[in-house]
Amino acid sequence: MIDELDLAFDEHADKTKPRHRRGRGGKKSSGKSGIAFVMAFVLLAALGGGVYFGYNKVKDFFTAADYDGAGGDAIQVTIEKNATLTDIGNALVDVDVVKSTKAFVNAADANPKGKNIQSGTYNMKKQMSAESAVTLLLDPKARVTKGVTFREGLTMMQTFALLSKATKIPEDDFVQAAKDPEALGIPDFWFNRRDGKQAKKTVEGFLFPDTYEFDPKMDAKAILEVMIGRFLDTATEIGFVDTVQKNLSVSPFEALVVASLAEAEAGVPQDLSKIARVAYNRTYKQQPAMPLQFDVTANYWLQLKGSAAKHSGQLSQKELDDPNNPYNSVSRAGLPPGPIDNPGKSALEGAMKPASGEWLFFVAVDKKGNSAFAITNEQHDANRLKACRNGVPLSNCPK
Repeated sequence: MIDELDLAFDEHADKTKPRHRRGRGGKKSSGKSGIAFVMAFVLLAALGGGVYFGYNKVKDFFTAADYDGAGGDAIQVTIEKNATLTDIGNALVDVDVVKSTKAFVNAADANPKGKNIQSGTYNMKKQMSAESAVTLLLDPKARVTKGVTFREGLTMMQTFALLSKATKIPEDDFVQAAKDPEALGIPDFWFNRRDGKQAKKTVEGFLFPDTYEFDPKMDAKAILEVMIGRFLDTATEIGFVDTVQKNLSVSPFEALVVASLAEAEAGVPQDLSKIARVAYNRTYKQQPAMPLQFDVTANYWLQLKGSAAKHSGQLSQKELDDPNNPYNSVSRAGLPPGPIDNPGKSALEGAMKPASGEWLFFVAVDKKGNSAFAITNEQHDANRLKACRNGVPLSNCPK
């Protein structure tokens, strides 16, 4: 074979020079040359075909697998909050919406709005092209759920009402699901106290205020688990449990109660840590402990009974000092039995790292919500007078 190939290439290289063919005759050599030429042609064709086949294989290896068209069977897909394009692609591959994560990421990168895909539940189709999937995820009409925002300081009953409105799940379903906080994922150590009082086992305080995307298939229990999980994650993130136990010598539950009180009383964020300090000073530094005298505890009791909350200046003395109110902070010393609302991250941080000061009093002194803080009764009376002059409706402003 090698001889024939050599001969074939030799004869076509330069026809002007004589060849030495090692004793082969003319006719025989000519026949051999023709055969060699054909064989060389076949070999080159085979090599060329192999190169082409190999190229396609390599090309297929580097090209992302993808479906064609707009897809077939309908399916709902939930995109989690803060999911990356790769996370989204993986989720779509798992339910056979797109064929590969790489195809989806490439299609999203190619779309000018591809990085604007929001969390939520979407109506999709199985076996869509990656481009079609990206287009559908950017279409507001395909989005089944929209974000539900819960502001800081809502009570659990207010939260249940908003949840019911957003999800169409009866409010009582949330009430019933909330009766066993530990079954919803709250570790039992959260209900320990160091002040000798019994902790009220409740989801109040643990329904973290945030914007949520709830899957339409979730029931009341699953939804509350998500909100509680967000609280626990946040508490872990800021080191809440370890910090309050080490630096304040109180239980995490007591600090959570203080955070809820500060959330309810503060008119501006910068006062959260100062109000938390007042609560700690009155409860733990004064001997014996002083009643907190926070109007918000009276309002919480009114809401638990189904009444509307009132401005502090509109609360009667009977409402402020109701002997049947377990949250009464006018004549009862110490912290109430549990949180009175659901505090946000800033309030948790304020209760975890309260401001330094000997304050025992505070009062809102302007209509923006700024408070003035005092150590003595005389200073507090002066601050109250200032508030009255600024048009803040206190209960005992001079006529």
